Amino acid sequence: MTVVGSYLYRNGVRAEEIALTGEVFEASDGDFAWIGLTDPSVEEMASLQKMFGLHSLAVEDAINGKQVPKVDIYGEQLFVVAKTAHLEGEKIAYGETCIFVGRHHLISVRHGSARSHQNLRRQLEQSPKLLSHGPDYVLHGILDFIVDGYLPMVETLEDKVLDMEKHVLVSFLQPEQIRRIFRMRRQVIKFQRILGPMAEVAGKLSHLDMPCVDDDARPYFKDVYDHMRRVENLVGGLREIMTSVFEASNLLEQQRQGAITRQLAAWAAILAVPTAIAGIYGMNFEHMPELKSQFGYPAVICVIIVLCSTLYYRFRKSGWL
Repeated sequence: MTVVGSYLYRNGVRAEEIALTGEVFEASDGDFAWIGLTDPSVEEMASLQKMFGLHSLAVEDAINGKQVPKVDIYGEQLFVVAKTAHLEGEKIAYGETCIFVGRHHLISVRHGSARSHQNLRRQLEQSPKLLSHGPDYVLHGILDFIVDGYLPMVETLEDKVLDMEKHVLVSFLQPEQIRRIFRMRRQVIKFQRILGPMAEVAGKLSHLDMPCVDDDARPYFKDVYDHMRRVENLVGGLREIMTSVFEASNLLEQQRQGAITRQLAAWAAILAVPTAIAGIYGMNFEHMPELKSQFGYPAVICVIIVLCSTLYYRFRKSGWL
């Protein structure tokens, strides 16, 4: 069986290891079982279902591993689904943690999660007084562990986007960089779709009457909800930064194109003067001004130079050149 940990806790202290034999689990007051699994099979989940009286629909969802974050109530038990997330390069990869919570048991089933609960288990075991509260406190610890894993990922993406923002201010984005922005933006939008249901899960556990969740445990879930709101705000700000990076690049490109257009228009206006005068004198007419004068050609050249110089000065002064 893909069991990471299976222990009985008595008054917040690890007492003994539990053998998952399929027999009905019985516990005294103050005792609870904390079992952690990764990618279990159908037969393994069926064995746990018999031991702890798990609901068949919840077991089916846990095996499926493709659920949205939610909280389901089955009699005196809770079934919680949470989404994990971690970075693979610049892509956000998702996992899933399904949690069965009863008065005397907590079973976590992980699919595709990159972070093990071993460190979390050791951390919680260092506080026997809090762990003695029971499975609801462990549920809080797992959810808090998952949500805290979002922050480094969001901060890493934010650093990458801020580096791109600095690059925009000194040079223009290349096509591959623009495609990179849109790829990251799609990842952030998809992540936002996960954060909403995750916040609802924390909100329900902190505000509604739930079986297996005591009143004194609700402030802990309120803390998880506050962390979720913080992550949502960070992701919303990150999405705005991505949009601003693209818009800034677009505005700078338009400004550059506008400057080039003005320069071309100014030079076209300057070159139009000699073109027009040369075009007039290129006509096949007998009577033309200064045509037979000794100083006619130099006079026309001087006129062209004066007019072009004047136009150049005016365009230069107005910032077109």
